[in-house]
Amino acid sequence: MISAPVPGAGPLQLPDGQWAALRAAYADPPRAYHHFGHVEQLLRHYAEVDAGPGWSQPAEAWLAVLYHDAVYRAGRRDNEARSARLAQAEIARWLPGAGVNARRVAELIALTARHGLHLPEDFPGSGVAADTRHFLDCDMAILGAATEAFDAYHRAIADEYRGQVPAWLFRRKRRRFLEELLARERIFLSDFFHARYDAQARRNLQRAIGEMR
Repeated sequence: MISAPVPGAGPLQLPDGQWAALRAAYADPPRAYHHFGHVEQLLRHYAEVDAGPGWSQPAEAWLAVLYHDAVYRAGRRDNEARSARLAQAEIARWLPGAGVNARRVAELIALTARHGLHLPEDFPGSGVAADTRHFLDCDMAILGAATEAFDAYHRAIADEYRGQVPAWLFRRKRRRFLEELLARERIFLSDFFHARYDAQARRNLQRAIGEMR
């Protein structure tokens, strides 16, 4: 057993074989954005929450971060559901005695299919509800990244869809998604991420939308 070979030590130790399988999943197919580097960035945000408000179910949230985009094909609608099923299968295979609530891990992953549609009041209260808000915000925190990092993310998403959908359709849907995010009263679900990243996220979105006009 080894500690996590990624930024920030996690609450569990995973077998070498599990890490190898996880990294292989994120490399198939090769991806411009949704590769293991994306996971490493989310683990930094996981650590920020851990050092701040904390996690009610740290192992489940951590595993959801690790597996949330393990299955990814640009343009497919079942990526999240397939990633959730993979997470459950891998937890059963590699961590049968770790006491992990695999259904909760899968639930968190499945919720990422509706980014931009959730509201803070969808997950009221503390405990596991707060975990949900923080987990979903970890995945959206790139919106509030420094200008260079956001622009690299924005280009990488376009790269992933190139050849998968017509360019005009991608551009139209992407712009609509960004406009809808910008129009929201709250981009981030949690107070923790709202305070840290909202202002920069709005600057990034305004710039990206302007460049797509």
